[in-house]
Amino acid sequence: MSEASLGRHLVVEYFECNPELINDVPYIERAMVEAAEEAGATIINSTFHHFSPFGVSGVVVIQESHLAIHTWPEYGYASVDIYTCGEPVDPWRAFQYLKEKFASKHSSVIEMLRGQPSQLKKVPFEAPASASPLDPATLTPEFKRHVWFTDRDEFIALSLRHTGDRLYRVRSPYQLVEVYQTYAYGKMLACDGMVMTTEGDEYVYHEMIAHVPLLLKPDAERVLIIGGGDGGAAREVLRHSQVKEVVLVEIDEKVIEAARLYFPDLAQSFDHPKLNLIIGDGIEYVSKAAKGSFDVVIVDSTDPVGPAEGLFTDAFYRDVHRILSPTGVMVTQSESPRFNVGVFQKLFDTYRRIFGPENAHCYLISVPTYPSGTWSLSFNTKSGIHPLHDLDEARAAAFTEAHGLKYYSPAIHKAAFTLPRYVQELLEPQKVTA
Repeated sequence: MSEASLGRHLVVEYFECNPELINDVPYIERAMVEAAEEAGATIINSTFHHFSPFGVSGVVVIQESHLAIHTWPEYGYASVDIYTCGEPVDPWRAFQYLKEKFASKHSSVIEMLRGQPSQLKKVPFEAPASASPLDPATLTPEFKRHVWFTDRDEFIALSLRHTGDRLYRVRSPYQLVEVYQTYAYGKMLACDGMVMTTEGDEYVYHEMIAHVPLLLKPDAERVLIIGGGDGGAAREVLRHSQVKEVVLVEIDEKVIEAARLYFPDLAQSFDHPKLNLIIGDGIEYVSKAAKGSFDVVIVDSTDPVGPAEGLFTDAFYRDVHRILSPTGVMVTQSESPRFNVGVFQKLFDTYRRIFGPENAHCYLISVPTYPSGTWSLSFNTKSGIHPLHDLDEARAAAFTEAHGLKYYSPAIHKAAFTLPRYVQELLEPQKVTA
């Protein structure tokens, strides 16, 4: 059959596939590459992305043409093109391999012969004189993989290219926990498809969520961290010698497991003698904690979905206010004024109601691997501590130098609380929207 055409083109539909498999970018990329190998093709490169809101789109370029795919997990459906030119490549072997990999219960295939010699006429054509002569028998193209992880909402997305092979993937009772090796930022921890932290820029978030409150409250002895299962916030808090105890409450032990296995610099805090690590529900812990029992509470949560949803309620923050000492401070991650505008506004409306308008302050950090790059933290106090007026700059500078901090400094501390006009407008009470 192939002798009667220049190419063979299979247009394939796979039905009743396993939805989880066909929504998994690394799995799909690996399956498509292996299908090309199964067909006897020579692979040149692969490029794969997740597309919104579900599914995978990608192509494997082979020396003999290509294999392309689009998947719709919500329908258990995958559409695949397998286009090959020349012998001995067999596109039907690729078709059968993918059917098994996607756990498809039935499929539909149309084979088209492309470029039938009887319908073609050769024309004079020579390679440019400047082209170097190559021996096709010895030409072995380098296989390059372009596999992307994408953190997105309806309007904004951030994509990071990774090696294509997941280092860790566990679906816990609460969320999907994954670790990837990215090219630009090293290892990356993701939960339910959202970037949590990367080796390349984790210090930005962790230094700013820990040192801002503890340098403003140098007498803090007991610190509570809700979430923070990667260990980074605890690592930074424990740099402060006056702190006598850090209680870290993380609901998902698989986040801690992933950190221990793949982020040893972050996870070093788990074995610190001052750290009390609790695997449990932070909301329940706060509700049962004694009044005034902590000097600083850090809410290091994921976005307000899944296990973290309850950390974004009035009831939770009122309990935090109750368990703070009379001069206590609460710091939270408070979403992005670009990525999660509505949640950002509602959070600061909540903080102002509970702590008072004059005691709830927003500050911004630049985290390249968070969608939009701009993220907010909140500084809230029961006693009127001011994040700028009450900063001992000399002490903060000495601390920064002593610990070799990469992001925090007294100048950055002050600059973080200087909000762009658009953020100021979002925080005006009448601007709060549903």
